[in-house]
Amino acid sequence: MSRARETLFHVFGYTQFRGPQEDIVEHVSAGGDALVLMPTGGGKSLCYQIPALLRPGVAIVVSPLIALMQDQVSALKEVGAAADFLNSSLSFDRAMEIERAMLAGALDLLYVAPERLVTPRFLDLLDHLHEAGQLALFAIDEAHCVSQWGHDFRPEYLQLSILQERYPQIPRIALTATADAQTRREIAERLRLTDAREFVSSFDRPNIRYTIVPKDNPRAQLLAFIKDGHLGEAGIVYCSSRKKVDETAAWLQEKGIAALPYHAGMGADERAINQDRFLREDGIVMVATIAFGMGIDKPDVRFVAHLDLPRSIEGYYQETGRAGRDGQPAEAWMAYSVADLVQQRRFIDQGEASDEVKRVATAKLDALLGLCETTGCRRQRLLGYFDEDSAPCGNCDTCLNPPEVRDASESARKALSCVFRTGSRFGAAHVVDVLIGKATDNVKKWQHDQVSTFGIGTELDDKGWRTLIRQLVAHGALAVDHERYGALTLTEAARPILRGEAGFTLRVDPSPTKKKKDGTRRSADWPEATGEEAELLGRLRAWRASTAKERNVPAYVIFHDATLRDIARRRPDSILALATISGVGDRKLDAYGQDIIALLAEAG
Repeated sequence: MSRARETLFHVFGYTQFRGPQEDIVEHVSAGGDALVLMPTGGGKSLCYQIPALLRPGVAIVVSPLIALMQDQVSALKEVGAAADFLNSSLSFDRAMEIERAMLAGALDLLYVAPERLVTPRFLDLLDHLHEAGQLALFAIDEAHCVSQWGHDFRPEYLQLSILQERYPQIPRIALTATADAQTRREIAERLRLTDAREFVSSFDRPNIRYTIVPKDNPRAQLLAFIKDGHLGEAGIVYCSSRKKVDETAAWLQEKGIAALPYHAGMGADERAINQDRFLREDGIVMVATIAFGMGIDKPDVRFVAHLDLPRSIEGYYQETGRAGRDGQPAEAWMAYSVADLVQQRRFIDQGEASDEVKRVATAKLDALLGLCETTGCRRQRLLGYFDEDSAPCGNCDTCLNPPEVRDASESARKALSCVFRTGSRFGAAHVVDVLIGKATDNVKKWQHDQVSTFGIGTELDDKGWRTLIRQLVAHGALAVDHERYGALTLTEAARPILRGEAGFTLRVDPSPTKKKKDGTRRSADWPEATGEEAELLGRLRAWRASTAKERNVPAYVIFHDATLRDIARRRPDSILALATISGVGDRKLDAYGQDIIALLAEAG
């Protein structure tokens, strides 16, 4: 057995590597540089943690978030690795103690924030380690933060190129779960990893079911989604503004959902308390802005919901990827509208970025809108964005309940004509009122004889016209001018439709009362526990919760659900048998083995 496999088994308790993990571990352990793209839950951490244990000295792990550092270090300590972190949460004395341990060779891994790493003081510490031959490797986690095109750009990541300049012989591994080809190139260039070996895994997360619906009383839609299979489960709800986060969390609490808010406008203490509850308690729903989530390692998040449109497909993929890290079935649900599109375009146009960056951001937003309005498989469209071919998945809303499509060329021409006849001055709501002949204060300003399109749209109701206009925007025939309060304007793509030279196919939104095909909520790897097995699993979870509270760590740091399920199913009757369970390494066997065997014996 290779040293890498021995470490995998004895330290982490796994009998085999997944996907390209072993190749990555062997490459970095031998001193090679690597750029690793692996989906959330794919096992990125092991790709640098095992080389860190195999190579002499300390591995420096660059991580952008305090919560991620704390979780990773807690998990490493549980398996017996000498790990720690340096960040702003520590007292001066504690930070000095950790620095002394690092210089004394007492640490295998040290997690630091990028802004700390590039300070003269810390670089001086690294110089001392380097001179003593005690620098094992550099791991740069969440490497997409270096990309100015990306959704999580962090300027301090740009300074990490200093690692190659200053320590060219020390291997570096950059890791991310989200990067299209353009972002990969930028990561390699900015971190000076152009000669690094690239390891690109499939972006597919087959255990996640994707559902995207048009907004129609979004709060009620969200509550119905949670009640339909996710009551009492952990989830994340993303909103675009702090105010909406607060209001949504309070509303869900009123409806009996254990919801907590999280956004940058809250006090640091309150944010930390809410995040800690989410990580350590079962069934908490975190309502948050995108300030929450990156690096959150909670494996049993059963759903991620968006009440507003994200900024890009990368952002959507990254945020939805926080669901189902344990491989168990999870859901990604989103409600969106043209108003979301207006808001996101306003953010882009009013930002301080260059015209080129704004152009790319707009193209990314358009790609996301295409995902929302597709009549084909969502997963196919999502993976296609990352240049990955796939077949229809059978586990998204459009596969389970294919949308109806019909020719709507005549209705499209009416809508485009109405936008033109009203002077391209109004948003969708007013245009719809004119089309259906609804007299409102706004419409009265345009007398019937002045607007030839007044009342010509009787074939569709209000919702139908809104759907059509939304899809004309997605098609590119209509543009939304946020500087004029969301006014609709015609584009060049509207001309062939208006002239009858091109048709238009409408995707008909499914009726909320339509019976849905259930699909497969659970995979073959995660069958529902029943009977005695379910009872035993409950007792194991209660033991885990009590033990985690004692040790002041999240429950999943003790054991993941997958390990507890395996124990409940196989019921090992000895320490030797327990050692064969995936996820039970030597240190955990010593710490918890007797307790688990006793619990199983008591259960009969």
